Amino acid sequence: MRASARPRKQELGAETNDPAHIPVLLGEALEALSVKEGGAYIDATFGAGGYSRALLAAGNDIRVLALDRDPDAIGDGQALVAQAAGRLTLVQARFGELERVAREHGFSSPDGVVFDLGISSMQIDRPERGFSFRHDGPLDMRMSREGLSAAELVATVDVKSLAHKLRVLGEERHAGRIAEAIVAAREVAPIRTTYELRRIVTSAVPPARDGIDPATRTFQALRISVNEELDELVSGVVGAATLLAPGGRLVAVSFHSLEDRVVKHFLQGRTAAEINLSRHLPTEPRSTKAFGPIGGPLVPSQAEIFRNPRSRSAKLRWGVRSSSPLPEDILRLASIAVPREVREQRFRQTREKRFRGRRK
Repeated sequence: MRASARPRKQELGAETNDPAHIPVLLGEALEALSVKEGGAYIDATFGAGGYSRALLAAGNDIRVLALDRDPDAIGDGQALVAQAAGRLTLVQARFGELERVAREHGFSSPDGVVFDLGISSMQIDRPERGFSFRHDGPLDMRMSREGLSAAELVATVDVKSLAHKLRVLGEERHAGRIAEAIVAAREVAPIRTTYELRRIVTSAVPPARDGIDPATRTFQALRISVNEELDELVSGVVGAATLLAPGGRLVAVSFHSLEDRVVKHFLQGRTAAEINLSRHLPTEPRSTKAFGPIGGPLVPSQAEIFRNPRSRSAKLRWGVRSSSPLPEDILRLASIAVPREVREQRFRQTREKRFRGRRK
């Protein structure tokens, strides 16, 4: 039964028409979640709070647990926490930690989990965060503001490894040329800003025929690497599947093909050898299905793209948790689009964690 009771709008903050704060495919996500009165939902990627706000507005008794690794998002979200009057729990954490955080906060069997993947509009629009070449700023790209920055990455990684990151994580056809140009440039002077990196990339490759800025895929690859985004996504969807009871729903909105491949093949419940994901990525044998039915991809309407141009590459996929037990190879199932060295490292870590848990 879909929720019908709705709190007054002022209780949850005013809506906005600012494209920087418009959640993508919001109506479709709520429909895919089949939101119900009294339900418990997890917003794995809080951002500006669009999905959490909509979930809270869908019923007076709905509870939401929201995660975000970005301290800026946590700070900006405190107003909504206060307005929600105890129905919203906002936690600074990676969505790869979803299962642990959910259990700690009483969301061990949620009715649905939603992921809005990739970079947030707020991060793009703040030059000091260093995510976008539309503004000059420090070459940072750290969502949590901790760990290795993009500037430190391009200053230290060898040319072969850098080319591999650009080729796999950015799907960049000129990866070798760009990596060589970056390494040559850093020998002259450190690469510290987004404009400097963009200039190096654009000087190394021919103009794009599709109109996309030549630096786009390089920035994507570095951002994914710095934040271990695919690794986090693997842990996140596995955690969601572990938490969801039969009938619970997983919804994911992705913005590039690597994310979409992880979600797609995870929901399909297989890593079939006949599926040709990429010539750069290995395949895995067929596995047990954990979701059914599944749906998508849903894409934004032309009207939504007109209102919010940043939604144009979005794809939404959803699945209903089946009554089947999770397959033993759940980690490999989720990891199909992740580079081999990352997949194997995560597999070892999870296997060791589960083994330690059995011994306790």
